[in-house]
This record gives sequence, structure tokens and C-alpha cells, in this order.
Amino acid sequence: MHDFDTLELIKDPRGFATLWLSREDKHNAFDAQMIRELIIALERLASDAELRFVVLRGRGRHFSAGADLAWMRQAAQLDFNSNLDDARELGELMYALHRLKVPTLAVVHGSAFGGALGLIACCDMAIGTEDAQLCLSEVRIGLVPAVISPFVVKAIGERAARRYALTAERFSGMRACELGLLAEACAPAQLEARLADWVDTLLHNGPRALRAAKELLREVDAGHLSPALRRYCENSIARIRVSDEAQEGLRAFLEKRRPAWRPIDQEPQP
Repeated sequence: MHDFDTLELIKDPRGFATLWLSREDKHNAFDAQMIRELIIALERLASDAELRFVVLRGRGRHFSAGADLAWMRQAAQLDFNSNLDDARELGELMYALHRLKVPTLAVVHGSAFGGALGLIACCDMAIGTEDAQLCLSEVRIGLVPAVISPFVVKAIGERAARRYALTAERFSGMRACELGLLAEACAPAQLEARLADWVDTLLHNGPRALRAAKELLREVDAGHLSPALRRYCENSIARIRVSDEAQEGLRAFLEKRRPAWRPIDQEPQP
């Protein structure tokens, strides 16, 4: 097991993992070490065949303040090739999170600036507090949100991405919900309870089906229709219908009982 200095990776016995950003004294700001450790953590998670889903959170008062000031100061002294290496490392992190085979849920509170929006946008789902403050802050210091931009545009749309990347305006968790970056925004005091509800909801679902659904949606992407895509979708449902998990799920539904993957204390929601 890898010992992390900037993260905590906790496996819940119910089959999901929580990946904590844990530089609380730095408001979970990114530096080269955190980026490298996040890549290693995601590699570990990707190799866990029993994992159902991943929750991404930040310790302390903030989800993440973006880039660490000391790291940015150091980067300013680097030449082009060294900066390119840094950018490639950040890109590897974002793409690794985006392509993780299990569902991912970001939980946002406090501030989420700069690259932190990239992490949120790379996750499949995100919830947060109404008073969270989010910002594509790069242009304020003469930079651009280059590496994270494809994921931000996918998450909130081109028009909104243009506005917030060009103005560097802060926007609230409520606004993030309106934009589609967050699926839900709640009062801070309700965040833990709402997270528990989301976890329970995900645990109701077939572990293999979750992976298959994510793979399917990645292939479908923007929904460009083609004969090849039609064949892929038809093969996907036929393949999963004959799997052991799907057979168990269908039998449980018809027999009006819980499927084997759901713990006894989790009853179906109406």
C-alpha cells in the first residue's frame, strides 16, 4: 500500500472508496507532489476489480484552492520544456480521473478554484453546498485553464465556459447547479446527509452494471449516430443480459427480493 503525504485513500467495507485531498494547511492546493500522488491513487483504484465507485472530497474548509502559490512561483522559473512536462503530468491526472472505469462523485464545499474545477468536471457526478465558491481564476494571473478546458466545456457547455474562463468571475454552488456542474446543491449542514443518500443510491445498483453503463456512455459520448455505434449499443445490452450479475438482478426483481449485491439493511427505494 502506498503511503501518501497529500492524500488519504479510504476503502469502505461496502465496496466504495473515498479519495481525500489532504493538504488542509494549504487549502488542498495542488502542487507537483499532490498531482503525482493523485495519479498513483487513481492507478490503484483502477486496478481494484471489486470497487463500486469513488467519492472525491477535500479535507478542512475547502475542496481545493487550485494551484499552490509556491509551486506556481517555481513554475515561473522553468523553461518551456519543463513547463510542458508539468502540463503533461496535470493532463495525465485529468484524463486518468475522466477515464476511471467506476463512477466518480465529487463532493464540493468551500472554495474550488482553477484546476479544482477540472477535477469536478472530470467526475461523473458532483454535489456540493449552496455557498461553495467556484472560479476559473487563471486569467486573473495571466494564465489560461488550458489542460482542464475540454472537461469544463463538456460539463457546463461552451457558452458558460467562455463566460467564466474569460471573466474569472466567482460563482456559487447554486449557480454551479444551474450550470450542470453540480447535480445538487444543499445547505452546508445537510451535505453529509445528502452524501449518505447518494452513497446508498449507488450501492443499490449492480457493481458490474455501473462499470458497463459508464463504458457505454463514454462510447456514446455526444450521441453521434452511426451504424457502428448502433451495433456497439446492441452488443452491449446483449452481452450484459447474459452476465451472472444481470441474471441475478432479473431474478431478484421477478421474485420481489433484494439482489445479492445489496446489503440486507438496504431496502429498495420507492
